[in-house]
Amino acid sequence: MIPRTLFGAEHEDFRKSFRRFVDEEIVPHHEKWEEQQCVDRKIWNRAGELGFLCVTMTEEYGGAGVDRLFSVVMMEELAKAGTSGIGFPLHTDIVANYINNFASAEQKKHWLPRMASGELVTAIAMTEPGTGSDLQAIKTTAVSDGDHYVLNGSKTFITNGQLCDLVIVVVKTGGEGEGAKNISLLLVEANSPGFSKGKPLKKIGMKAQDTCELFFENVRVPKANLLGKEGGGFIALMQELAWERMIIAITSISGAETALQQTIEYTKNRKVFGKPVAAYQNTRFKLAEMKGELAIGRVYVDRCLELVLKKKLGVDDAATAKFWCSELMGRVMDQCLQLHGGNGYMLEYPIARAYIDCRAQRIYGGTNEIMRELVARTL
Repeated sequence: MIPRTLFGAEHEDFRKSFRRFVDEEIVPHHEKWEEQQCVDRKIWNRAGELGFLCVTMTEEYGGAGVDRLFSVVMMEELAKAGTSGIGFPLHTDIVANYINNFASAEQKKHWLPRMASGELVTAIAMTEPGTGSDLQAIKTTAVSDGDHYVLNGSKTFITNGQLCDLVIVVVKTGGEGEGAKNISLLLVEANSPGFSKGKPLKKIGMKAQDTCELFFENVRVPKANLLGKEGGGFIALMQELAWERMIIAITSISGAETALQQTIEYTKNRKVFGKPVAAYQNTRFKLAEMKGELAIGRVYVDRCLELVLKKKLGVDDAATAKFWCSELMGRVMDQCLQLHGGNGYMLEYPIARAYIDCRAQRIYGGTNEIMRELVARTL
């Protein structure tokens, strides 16, 4: 592989520390968490205690004030370990960024330190039962009533949904026909009267991730919990979704690289007709093709990350990274599973779980069809 130049010594030291945490405190419990469809709450507290949450926030708000590459390190290590149940990236690199970028000083002081400590688990609620990638078509409303909004509606496919203490809810605050100007963001506490959570959704993969539906029935939300300006939600979403899509690209490449390495080792040791599977030309060519494609994908993602650090990454570039890398991951997982033969279909082998878990990458964060549409608009 072409050597990576993104990370310094401090990033690699942090990587070793975080990987130790993953290996010792996450991996041994992940199978149990898959069975219960939710990670244990204490892993969030432990991550906060060790300084692994909201690391890019300033020290004033409980973070370490480091660059986004520290977050990238954690995303990569979670993907390499196959620990798909851990919702740290959404909490740390999506929700915290919305609050950091759009909240008032008072809101930041109130929420961010508690997020960094693990006291609060957070989620963001965009998708609705009848509305996916088309955010302007949402039905959830927040009607002004004195010093409060009255919130009604429901959301689905919410990551960290079961454990969340605080949710950014995408709502309509204006009249019909106002389109994007109608969208606002509200910070809603999970203990609010009228706010309820459904049971964990039964997914084909990512079973340890506590994904569920959220329901709002006349929930009174203080206007002080408006995130940013009323009607400014759509612009905020468009600004932050590019980074969310980069997260998917990052984890896609890292997960696929790990699957390839596992498959190389497996085919070297597994014998068919008296010789290793890796000795057959078909195997060698497949492995070589995957290595080549992943090397190209890795270079593109790293270049995008360089632009992220300079705040110059285009929305279309992030969309390209998302759809191309997630589809590459799908191809790699499929071929790696095939090279495992019958064992590839057994959940005791990491490739089987990786194959199932990776399918969602092409759907969430905006489907890959929507990503292509975003790119096409720039042509």
